Amino acid sequence: MRVLIADDHRILLQGLANLLEAHGIEVIGMAADGLHAFTLARELKPDLILMDIRMPNSNGLDATRRIKAEMPGIQIVILTTSTDEDDLFEAVRSGATGYLLKSMDAEELVKALEHAQKGIPPFSSGLAAKLLNEFARLSAGETGKSDAEMRPAADASQNRLTKRQTEVLTLVAAGLSYKEVGARLALSPRTIKYHMAEIMDQLHLENRAQVLAYAGKMGMTEE
Repeated sequence: MRVLIADDHRILLQGLANLLEAHGIEVIGMAADGLHAFTLARELKPDLILMDIRMPNSNGLDATRRIKAEMPGIQIVILTTSTDEDDLFEAVRSGATGYLLKSMDAEELVKALEHAQKGIPPFSSGLAAKLLNEFARLSAGETGKSDAEMRPAADASQNRLTKRQTEVLTLVAAGLSYKEVGARLALSPRTIKYHMAEIMDQLHLENRAQVLAYAGKMGMTEE
């Protein structure tokens, strides 16, 4: 895994780099602000970017949007001190793969990045639940209905999925990679990826973090 780190605190940058390299993760670059992160992403083409939010010269959310618009294959995981729900939801909407807090243990961070590499959206404890609540609130606000009133419509959208799509969605939401889901269902990872693309298109979801949120709301997985 080739990782780029973006944070405006130099000591934290170096400490993170040392930590990741000690666990066999290659740090190919370090940026002190969002604009620098965008420039380095263009130049170095990392597999994953650890992105802080509060930075000068373009914050982390703006940088995430720009990078994902031009280089959608790069995974971006937010690493921040902010537990603000607006930051969390905006990060996911901007294309972030996951959202982690700087208060987490070193081993938890390394494990979270390994999950991201396998296609499993990493979130610090409790944040996936906040994401679910935010999606539910926004869905209710768009229709003027309560979450309880929205449930039948959500059930109907789930019923539009085929049996195979429901199986795939349930296993992905449980944290399995495409390869693991394929092995469980005797299908190739390419076929699982195709099913997920169909599911995301049908449910109007943009990334796997939103898939996780949808599945949680439907009771298909646990936070």
